[in-house]
Amino acid sequence: MIQKLRFILLLIILPLVAQAQQPDTTRTSAPIRKIELENVDIAPGAVDTKGWLLLDKDIQTELEGAVQNLYNFKYDKAEKQFRSLRRRYPQHPMPYFLLGLSQWWKIVPTNVQTKLYDKSFFAYMDTAVTYGERLYEADNKNYEACFFLSAAYGFDARLHAERKDWRKATVSSKRALDYLEKSKEANGLSPEFLFGQALFNYYAVWISENYPLLRPVLLFFPKGNRALGLQQLKNVADNGFYTGLEAKTFLMRILNNEENNTAASMPVARYLANNYPDNAYFQRFYALLCFNEGNFPECERVSREILDKLNQGLPGYEGISGRYATYFLGWLMQNKYKDRAKAKDYYQRSIVFAESTGDTSGGFYLYANQKLAQIADKEKDTAAALRYYNVVADKADHKSAEYKEAKAYVKKNKK
Repeated sequence: MIQKLRFILLLIILPLVAQAQQPDTTRTSAPIRKIELENVDIAPGAVDTKGWLLLDKDIQTELEGAVQNLYNFKYDKAEKQFRSLRRRYPQHPMPYFLLGLSQWWKIVPTNVQTKLYDKSFFAYMDTAVTYGERLYEADNKNYEACFFLSAAYGFDARLHAERKDWRKATVSSKRALDYLEKSKEANGLSPEFLFGQALFNYYAVWISENYPLLRPVLLFFPKGNRALGLQQLKNVADNGFYTGLEAKTFLMRILNNEENNTAASMPVARYLANNYPDNAYFQRFYALLCFNEGNFPECERVSREILDKLNQGLPGYEGISGRYATYFLGWLMQNKYKDRAKAKDYYQRSIVFAESTGDTSGGFYLYANQKLAQIADKEKDTAAALRYYNVVADKADHKSAEYKEAKAYVKKNKK
C-alpha cells in the first residue's frame, strides 16, 4: 500500500513542478513551515574519490568553456567538447549526461513543446544510466555514480511527464529519488551533490502547501524543509560547477513564481541574461521581470534584442520569445510613446506568435486582444473593438476585470 501511494505521488509531482516553473506565473506563497530535518550536508568519513570526473579540477577547467557555450545556446561548440570527453571516457556517465543536457536546453525555449530532440535526449540519458549503474554495481559507495543516476533519471522523468507518459515518468522518478537518497551521504564533498536534495526539500513542502489533497501521500516520503531547500539551492547556485547554472535557473523561477518575490529574483535573472545573452529563455524571463518591476528602458532594450536575434534565426529564438517581446513593445508604444500605430502592429504580431505556438488560452494573447480592443474603441472602430473583446470574453476568467470589461462593451455595442 505504501509503495502504491509513493507511486501515486511520483506520478503527480513532476507535472506540478513543471507547472510551477512556468516563467510568467506568480503565486502567493504560504508561510514557510518549520520542519525538522536531519543534517544532510555531511561528508562521508572515508570515500575513495579517485577517478571521479565530477570532482576532477582539470576536467572542470577543460569543460568550463563548454558549460558556458551550452547555456549560451552555442550547442555545437559545447557538444564538440562533450564528445571529446566521451572519446577519453567512453564508459563513464558524465559525457552522455552532458550531451543529454544539451538536448534538454534545445527543448526548454519552446516551453518543452518541441519533440524534435526527444529521441536523442532519451538515448543519451539512457546511456548515462547504463554506465552509471555499472559503476554503482562495482562499488555501492560510488556517490558520483549515484549523482549521475539520480540526475539522468530525474531529467528522463521530467520529459516523460511533459509527454504524458505517466508510467515511464513514475518509474524514472522513483529511481531518481532512490539514488538521491543514497548520494546525499556525499553532500559535503561538493555542492553538486546538494542540487537534487535542495529541489526535493523545497518542493516537498511547496506541494504540501499548495496541494492539500496530497498531504496524506507525502507522509510516506522524507520530510522536506522549504527554507533549507532555498538555502541549499543558493549554495549550489554560488558554488556548483556543473549544477550551478541549473540551480540559478531554478532559483530565479522559484523566487519569482513560488515565493512571489520579483525583487529577489531580479539579480539572478540579470546575471543570467547578461552573462548568457544568446540564451532566449534567460532573455525573455529577464524582460518579463523588468516589465513587472517597471524598468521599461531595460525591458525595451532586451525585447528589441530578442526580436533581432529571432530575425537572425539564432538557436532557441522562436515564437514564444517573440510573443513576450512584441507584447512588451506594444505596451511601451501604447503607454510610453503614445504611438497607436506601432502599438497595434506589435500587439498583432504578439497574437500571431501566440497562435503559431498554440498559446491562446490566456496570458499575452488575451492581453494583446484587450489592448487592441481599447485602441479600436478610442479610434471609434466599434467593429474591430467588438472582434477583439469577443476574444477576451472567450478566454478570460469570468471573475476577472478583463472579462467584465469585455462583456460590458459587447453588451453595450452588440447591435
